[in-house]
Amino acid sequence: MSLLITQRCINCDMCEPECPNEAISMGDSIYQINPDRCTECVGHYDTPTCQKVCPIPNTILKDPDHKESEEQLWDKFVVLHHADKI
Repeated sequence: MSLLITQRCINCDMCEPECPNEAISMGDSIYQINPDRCTECVGHYDTPTCQKVCPIPNTILKDPDHKESEEQLWDKFVVLHHADKI
């Protein structure tokens, strides 16, 4: 399941540089997460770094519209980071 930045976002700029998949960018009014690039940090970290650095609790949540298993997140990680090596 990819993550989702809610309207609680204060645009503090903490999450975007921490994303190892470059899935976070500025949207119209708040940061947004591209579900095609979000692996919840699978392949990089034990927990999503955006959630760890966000100063506002419950701002970055699992996106119910983009449910994925851990295996699917691993597959996405491989495509994003190793496709040129396969």
